[in-house]
Amino acid sequence: MIPLGFGTIDYVVLVIYIIGIAVFGIVWSGTQRSARDYFLGREGIPWWAVCFSIVAAETSTLTFISIPGLAYLTNLNFLQLTFGYLLGRIIVSFIFLPAYYKGELSTAYAFLETRFGSKTRSFASLVFIFTRMAADGVRLFATAIPLKFILDIDYPLAILILAIVALAYTYVGGVRAVIWVDALQMLVYIGGALLAGVLLVSSADGGWAAITQKAWEAGKFQLFNLGLGENFWGSPYTLLGGLFGGMFLSMASHGVDQLVIQRVLAAKSLIASRKALIGSGVIIIFQFALFLVVGLLLYGHYRGASLAELGLIRSDEIFPRYITQGLPPGLAGLIIAGLLAAALSTLAGSMSSMASSTVLDLLKPRFGVALTPERELPLSRIVTVLWAGILVGSAVFFMNTTQAVVELALSIASFTYGGLLGTFLLGVLFKRPTQEDALAGFVAGIFFMVIVISLKVVAWTWFTLIGVTATLIVGGALSLLTKRAEE
Repeated sequence: MIPLGFGTIDYVVLVIYIIGIAVFGIVWSGTQRSARDYFLGREGIPWWAVCFSIVAAETSTLTFISIPGLAYLTNLNFLQLTFGYLLGRIIVSFIFLPAYYKGELSTAYAFLETRFGSKTRSFASLVFIFTRMAADGVRLFATAIPLKFILDIDYPLAILILAIVALAYTYVGGVRAVIWVDALQMLVYIGGALLAGVLLVSSADGGWAAITQKAWEAGKFQLFNLGLGENFWGSPYTLLGGLFGGMFLSMASHGVDQLVIQRVLAAKSLIASRKALIGSGVIIIFQFALFLVVGLLLYGHYRGASLAELGLIRSDEIFPRYITQGLPPGLAGLIIAGLLAAALSTLAGSMSSMASSTVLDLLKPRFGVALTPERELPLSRIVTVLWAGILVGSAVFFMNTTQAVVELALSIASFTYGGLLGTFLLGVLFKRPTQEDALAGFVAGIFFMVIVISLKVVAWTWFTLIGVTATLIVGGALSLLTKRAEE
């Protein structure tokens, strides 16, 4: 009988992986001579590397541990969102990207300055930074869950270890190191998920049919949910909610969020950026399907046991429990390495994107010529370190949450995404709105979401669409009133 649990060989695998990935990132980072090199890369990066990096950045540990846990408790309805994700990226590729490539843009929010003015750029950058700080704080905490299981340490220490590892190659290599490491790590964590699925099936008497029987009987293979009943707006995983909610959420996260736009702008051309963005949407459908199926396999493996019966507090702990307690030595280390790959890619990207927005959107416009290229680079690295520390504090803040972390992170993002995306759409689709109209619409979109969330009658999947609608209505109406007043 092969002993189960996380043993010495697993720790060896993890240490080798962590050291190897840091060295890989530093070697592939090249030389940075300015903040632009540091945040955008000195030369264009192949579209497929950018594509893999986008997928890795949005995946994080949430997909690795929370999506299987969500499928364990519910079914496959979450996959409906991914079809909307693909539609949103297609729209971004043909509406937003051409606008970004018209000028020499350094961040997503530089477009807003060109279209409206510096105040709009600064406000959008601040909204992005605080949203990313909260959402990625949740993601960092999610990563600490399995690390706590493995090392038997407290959450704060686990959070700190992960942040230091991600900071190591981000500090040295900037976005170029982040993208190349992401491309490699996407292959690692998908391989880890596939390995877990194969092991679950092969360990069951009767294989696939036997391990999925209980999930099938419980209705967990249900993919589509029309949800046209009384709780239509309150149910997050309906077909229309998935298509429209997922589409607008993806338009925001991949069209106006610096975490992704930083990668997109590092591609060689507009065509390359489109390939990377749309390709990521195709990959993400198959990726979410993989992790949802792993959750159903876990349901069969544990014979449908409840969280209480498993001795767990949250569904996010189900997959880590299987990895650390149900796998032979060595294999557990490989899959945990995949989990860390998903985590480090998002953490590194978050540090780099928040630092780039801080330096290029907030500091450089204010200090102007005083902030020379020679001063920009060391300042950029210092700001990166500061944001790493703030992310640690944010993760510690969310330690006591009982909500599934994937839903919590997406809810936080949706809270401000509507106003942010609506402001961009005002600038791209309409010529009349001025900076004052855009700012008023932006604030109205966020304020309206405060009301919607406090009422607790609408599911988080609708948040972005509602915020966009409020922003467009207020901004558009003000622009019309201003024109009539002038006439």
